[in-house]
Amino acid sequence: MFEHNHQVYTAREIVQHYSQLCQLQPAEQTILDLLRDEWASMKMLDIGVGGGRTTQHFSGIVQEYVGIDYSQEMITACQKHFPPFSASSSQSRVFAVSDARDMSQFADNSFDFILFSFNGLDALSHLDRLQVLQEVSRIGKSGGYFFFSSHSLQGLEREFNWQKQIRFNLLTTYVNLVMWGILRFFNRSISLQQLKSSNYEIIRDESHNFRLKQYYVRPQEQLNQLKADFGKVTMYSWKSGLELATPQELSDNIDMWLYYLCKIK
Repeated sequence: MFEHNHQVYTAREIVQHYSQLCQLQPAEQTILDLLRDEWASMKMLDIGVGGGRTTQHFSGIVQEYVGIDYSQEMITACQKHFPPFSASSSQSRVFAVSDARDMSQFADNSFDFILFSFNGLDALSHLDRLQVLQEVSRIGKSGGYFFFSSHSLQGLEREFNWQKQIRFNLLTTYVNLVMWGILRFFNRSISLQQLKSSNYEIIRDESHNFRLKQYYVRPQEQLNQLKADFGKVTMYSWKSGLELATPQELSDNIDMWLYYLCKIK
């Protein structure tokens, strides 16, 4: 059972909610277009597939598609909504329950493209996060891709600063300050100064009514976490989907999410 806005939601209702999501994020569309000449030969792993939001966009264009999720209910929903391709098809599409921290069911060097969308990586602790990165490196082919999104600590700084909530419109200012107050209430032990000096923080944010803890990371720290097993990391804006190609563009960015496209070593 789940609570949200003083209502109780069953696991079935949560699955129905995620099954209704269908649109790609702008950065996801950017990568879909960027690699359009490579998809047909790829074997893809979609981690945290949920209700199949990304399945409908990727599973029909890759050679082999594997969607995994921690939740059996989500996998069951995907299996009903996206049945296997016909026996005569050259493509395959399967779903399985799996924990991203331990993907031992997959052999080394199995996938050309691995996706972990909707900040799924941020639901884990710091050590678990590093474990997932190692697992992705193990099961991904050398020269293949890992694409994921993550909350940006850089963007969160603005949300923690009450002065940044002031607008010319009084109603907007009021709403912003109320949300700022709630954010600060649920994260009372973290100051703005602490946030500015941290590489990462665990934050209760407005997603799921401030009930879940989310990992927020500074872009440079995320690059540090990736450098052992991944190379040629490209970052993209959540809102625009455009590459953050220069240090200045990255420094100026205040998106709450960033996307990372990495080459597997």
